[in-house]
Amino acid sequence: MEQIPASIWTLTAGVVITLISFWVGHNHNLLPEQASEQAPLVDDFFDIMLTIGTALFLVVQGAIILFLIRYRRRAGDDGDGLPVEGNLPLEAFWTAIPALIVIFLGIYSVDIFQRMGGLNPGDHAMHTMGDHNPAVAVVAAATDTPSSLAINSNSVPEVGIGASPDVQGKAPDLVVDVAGMQYAWIFTYPSQGIVSGELHIPVGKDVQLNLSARDVIHSFWVPQFRLKQDAIPGVSTELRFKATKPGTYPVVCAELCGGYHGAMRTQVIVHTPEEFETWMSQNQTMAAIPSPSLVASHTAELGVTPQLLAQVAAAAQSPQPVPSSDQI
Repeated sequence: MEQIPASIWTLTAGVVITLISFWVGHNHNLLPEQASEQAPLVDDFFDIMLTIGTALFLVVQGAIILFLIRYRRRAGDDGDGLPVEGNLPLEAFWTAIPALIVIFLGIYSVDIFQRMGGLNPGDHAMHTMGDHNPAVAVVAAATDTPSSLAINSNSVPEVGIGASPDVQGKAPDLVVDVAGMQYAWIFTYPSQGIVSGELHIPVGKDVQLNLSARDVIHSFWVPQFRLKQDAIPGVSTELRFKATKPGTYPVVCAELCGGYHGAMRTQVIVHTPEEFETWMSQNQTMAAIPSPSLVASHTAELGVTPQLLAQVAAAAQSPQPVPSSDQI
């Protein structure tokens, strides 16, 4: 019986490894459900990395097993192995292949980051962010205090995931200010005057989160959205996305921020447009704030002055000192 050439065995092994790797890479079920427009981009990149990783694993482990069996020491064989100094073509091959893989993954990851809006986070319609406190704004207006003293607005964030190419230059449908603190997330809807401990957004709408931290670094992470962005004291960061599936999803702090870091959790609730409008109307807080004329009529007798309001607003906007490691 004629022996099968090594090239045929190599080709057969390559086809088998390729088929197995592709199947594993696209049928792993390792990730949670997709619930944002950005999630498929991340999942496609993960599938490619898992496919390549599976192929490398099979090649390396298969070679080890093959060599253990074929070149094992036979009974009665007490001789030395053949002196092999090296194989330049083989060494060049196994150096070039990983290098090409790394270059490919690097270019592909940059392309995905750009398509998600990470390379130009501030490339959209101008807006301001900050602690939008409706009560402070109303009192400031009633006492003729300049709004710039009452609310310390910051410029557009230049760090984070911003507008994707299809919505660049357009204002988001909804802006939410997110403040991270030990050990909670606070969500402020500046245009609606709503403050919540949960994030409520409509499905299919372009949402922008302006993130900040009051004490230490936190990280806003929604696994189902495949999005994570740090909230950094003194630095404005941004996370812009579009949810694609109604539901309730966990919000996790992914940055060690202290002793109760593991309990710093909340949830994002993705509503249908009708449900979101209902939630907004039920949680509107602006109507509960007294009118400027009513506030102005009582500010003098209460001893509230524009200078006092400016001091209170400045104290509220100033970042809190970062605790030392002994305090955490």
